[in-house]
Amino acid sequence: MSLQLFAHPFSSYSQKVLIALDENQTPFTLRLLSSENPQNGEEFAALWPVKRFPVLVDGAETIVESSIIIEHLELHYPGPRPLLPRQPREALPVRAMDRFFDNYVMTPMMRIVFDRIRAPEDRDALGIAEARALLDTAYQWLEGQLAGRDWACDGDFSMADCAAAPALFYADWVHEIDAAFPTTRAYRARLLARPAVARAVEAARPYRHLFPLGAPDRD
Repeated sequence: MSLQLFAHPFSSYSQKVLIALDENQTPFTLRLLSSENPQNGEEFAALWPVKRFPVLVDGAETIVESSIIIEHLELHYPGPRPLLPRQPREALPVRAMDRFFDNYVMTPMMRIVFDRIRAPEDRDALGIAEARALLDTAYQWLEGQLAGRDWACDGDFSMADCAAAPALFYADWVHEIDAAFPTTRAYRARLLARPAVARAVEAARPYRHLFPLGAPDRD
């Protein structure tokens, strides 16, 4: 096996895959995407011209998109901790929650972050208000969805939780989860206490100064 992951530890979608790899102790080589590693960046751009990471290289095969990478790992390198149920019907709720965290937590969070990078005259006040409103709606929906659960879906830690961990970690930085949603806040705390998630957070800690909104003095 010669898995190579083109990624950066501070990237939310990279963390999603790094958590999955860590959960099953899957051996891989990290190809760090940074200005200090220009060759990695050149190879990455040649593999995936869209230039969105992470990207997994498995021999002659290139796999893009974090959810598909995790599914590829589940199919070809299954470990002792399955992250996706083997039965298609049972896997659907996990896939649904995975898409929820990517589309309705990660996406509006990143919209707020990327807007801060723009010149002040180019910022999108209406778009940011919409993103914050969507995050509030997502937090409220999660509050009911997570009732009585330890993890995102019934059962054990899954791919959905791999998506939830970086999504809620960063989302709470840019638009704090209100105290009116104690179940959602407790779920975030439970995720951060998970060893694989905690290691991903620690690996990213040296890069916190890069966070455009300024990283809070917590977590």
